[in-house]
Formats: sequence, C-alpha cells, structure tokens
Amino acid sequence: MRRRCLMIKQIFIHAFCLTLLFVYTFAYPSKTFSDERKAISPPPDLSEQTQVCIICHKNYTPGIVEDWLRSRHSKTTPERALKKPALERRISSEIIPESLQTVAVGCYECHSQNPSAHKDNFEHFGFKINVIVSPNDCKICHSAEADQYSVSKKAYALDNLQKNPQYHSLVEAIVSTKEIQDDKIIHLNASDSAKAESCYACHGTRVTVLGMKKISSGMGDIYVPDLTNWPNQGVGRINPDESRGSCTSCHPRHSFSIEIARKPYTCSQCHIEPDVPAFNIYHESKHGNIFSSNQHEWNWNNVPWRVGKDFQAPTCATCHNSLIATPDSKVIVPRTHDFGARLWVRIFGLIYSHPQPKDGRTYSIKNKEGQSLPTSLTGELASEYLIDENEQMRRQTEMKKVCQGCHSTDWANKHFDRLNDTIVETDKMVSSATQLLLKAWKEGLADASNPFDEEIEHLWIRQWLFYANSVRYASAMEGPDYAAFKNGWWELTTTLNKIRDLIQTKRK
Repeated sequence: MRRRCLMIKQIFIHAFCLTLLFVYTFAYPSKTFSDERKAISPPPDLSEQTQVCIICHKNYTPGIVEDWLRSRHSKTTPERALKKPALERRISSEIIPESLQTVAVGCYECHSQNPSAHKDNFEHFGFKINVIVSPNDCKICHSAEADQYSVSKKAYALDNLQKNPQYHSLVEAIVSTKEIQDDKIIHLNASDSAKAESCYACHGTRVTVLGMKKISSGMGDIYVPDLTNWPNQGVGRINPDESRGSCTSCHPRHSFSIEIARKPYTCSQCHIEPDVPAFNIYHESKHGNIFSSNQHEWNWNNVPWRVGKDFQAPTCATCHNSLIATPDSKVIVPRTHDFGARLWVRIFGLIYSHPQPKDGRTYSIKNKEGQSLPTSLTGELASEYLIDENEQMRRQTEMKKVCQGCHSTDWANKHFDRLNDTIVETDKMVSSATQLLLKAWKEGLADASNPFDEEIEHLWIRQWLFYANSVRYASAMEGPDYAAFKNGWWELTTTLNKIRDLIQTKRK
C-alpha cells in the first residue's frame, strides 16, 4: 500500500514534467534529428499505462526513455501502419488487437503481452509486467518475421551448441578453466559465466526464473524476478515464455531501429574474425569501401530499400534478408527473417562446406559415424538432412537477383563460379589436414576421445574453423588479403606443414 501511494505521488509530481517533455521533444526537435524525423507528425496518444511508465523511468532510466522517444514506435500506431501501401509496411500482421490499434507502441504495449506464458511476469507498481520482451510478443505486429525466424538456424543457435556433442565438447575445450596436475593439463567444466560472455553471448542462453528477489532502486526496495543467465541478447536465446530468439540482437532496444539492423556493425557483434570473418572482409572489400565512404548519404530507413537510390553498395542485410527493390520500387527480393533463405551452401563453422541444412535444428543431423555433423571426417555428406540440388539452385538464383541489381548476369555468374571453385579447393586443404590427424590418432600420437584438446588437434581446428572459412568468405565477398595472407591460403599451407612436422616429431 505504501509503495502504491508513493507511486501515485510520483505521478502527480511528474505529470507537469511529462507534458513539458513531449512539448520539447516534438515541438522543438533536436538539431541532431534527421530531416525525416523532423517531418514525422506529432505523437499519437499514449496509453495511460505507458504514460505512468514514462513518468518514473524518465528519472530512473532516462536513456531508455530518450531512445524510445526517437523511435518509430513512439511516433505511430499499428492502425496508421496498416494504412500504408503493403510494400511500404514494416508491420506484417493484418489483424491487431483492438486495444493496441490506436496507441503508440510503448512500454506497456510491449512488456505486458502474453502474461500467462511469461514466467518472468510480475507485479510492478500496480501493473503486471514481463521483464523480457520475446519474439512471441513482437509477433503480435510482426507475425511473418517471427514465423520466419522461428524455423531458422539462428533461432536454434543455443540448442545447436548444447545438444550437439561435438560442438559442446569444443565449447568446453575452449572456455573451461585449466589446471596443471603432474605436468598434465586438466580441463575443468566451463562455468556459466565463461560460456555466457563467449559462445553463448552470440548463440544465446536459456533464461529461467528462480523466484523473486529484492533489489534497491530509486523508488526504494522493490521485488523483481530472479533470472538466470541474464542479461543476454543472443540470437538463439530461450526466453521465459519458451520462445526462441532475441529481436534486440539486431534491432537494439529501445529504438528498434531498422537503420541499425541494416548496417554491418550490427552483424559484426558476432560475425568477426577469426572464425566468422564476415565483417572484416566486408570492410576490406569494394562494397565495404563504398559503404565507408558514402554511408552518411544513404537512406537507411526507406521501405522498400531501393538499390542505387537509397544505397549504392550492399551490406549484410541487403544480401541476406532485406526487402530490396529497384529505384521505381519493383521488388527484387522479398524480406525474410530466415537468414539462411538465400543461402545454398554453408561455408563456416563446420569441418567441410556442405549444402544448407533442411531444418534449423542442426543438432538432429547424423553423419555416417552417428555424429551430429553434416559430413563425415572424410567429407561424405549426410545428404538426408541437407537441401537438394534444386533447392540449392533456387536459393542461389535469389542471391544472384540481389547482385544483378547492380552487376551484369555474366559478372554475377562468374563470381559464383569462382566461389564454387574456392569451396572445392579449401575442402581439399581441410581434407589433407584431417588425413594427417586421422593417422596421428591411429598411431596413438594423439587421443581421439576428445578431438579438441591437444596441440595437433588445435592446429587441425584452425585449418577449418579459421583459415578455410577466411578463404571462402574472402571469395564470397571479395576480400583478397583475407584469401591470401590474412588467415588465408598462407595459413592453410603453413598449418598443414606444422601438423605434418608435429607428427614426425612425435614419432621420434
């Protein structure tokens, strides 16, 4: 009762301040706002619940409020969004609950959905609130995107680590604490903290609710859910409502900006060297050169995104998931939030390249040795679990459509022919290293029970996880130094020599 009275007092104290906040923000926009932001009409009505949220949070978490005030969510309603032509919409649901249609997408509208499914739902100053806004909550307005994402490899990124014995062993070998006992290195179990700040920071964690806990705040002591493995914004996070994913991985809260998601810096949070050098190679490439020089002139917010008019070179989003159109708004490729939908071959993270999996749950794959891998150690495909040639061709055609927005058909065809050659050649280099490792295991020079914990095995891992990946990415994105000397062919050759020399030394 005392907390409720305090809340009511705060409401009266800050009501006038809230009025001034809106007048200042929208009648006198900051000079740092873009012309597009200045042109947006005055804010729609806020729900009473969201107004109460803002009254307190503009004092206690002001950065969140200011970020949200700059967002599109604060300046429109689902009803207005649905009145746009279909091609220009950022909202894919055709039917929106009546209670949400005519109010801005505010604090309460996002943090109060599906309370019965949310184990993190709790009473917060008279309101029932979820700590985590999950993809199932965003799905109310963005149903197509949520459905597409839900079947993707990204949605299952955590399970694909934890439920795959080979991947799990690799994680444990990398991030576990080691002790020395009798001159031997002993691997301890990796801690939750070590995993959360490394592999699981990108792949996601399982967030569970232990109960309630008391914390001190500007409003006094309050009780909030006690969450495990939190905070986390990994792409495969399993949320307290059992949904998978984190929209804020790419659209960070509380602006949820399409501009941020379209820029390569967002992908660089996880897709960076040495194992996934996409951002580094993009930065070196001609496309990256144009982006770095001209990005300040591009229209990052237009939907559809028009090649040549809104942007002059692709980013990660252009090729992999954005709705791309011609300058006169004819669709080249539709939007997708299944980030493998335009990919026909998988070039990183595994020992050999291979056709894309049929299912996002890659832990269900079994090779001929019964391992959860898409190929055997000798490179034979687990074809039953991988897309066929027709589907590969269909996806490659979709990707070529993006390229042909700027390049000729012959240019695009020859680019992908070269990539195909590179994939074959790098797989051969991995195969050569694997043959040496298999020989070392057979001769007892290394222990095959854990393929990730000895020096010779570390060299073998580098061959496929770092160097073959780098050459393939460099071919796909045209980063020549990463194909040659920077984790490229030089390292592939040098590492093969090191593995051979180490075997010869161990034989003596």
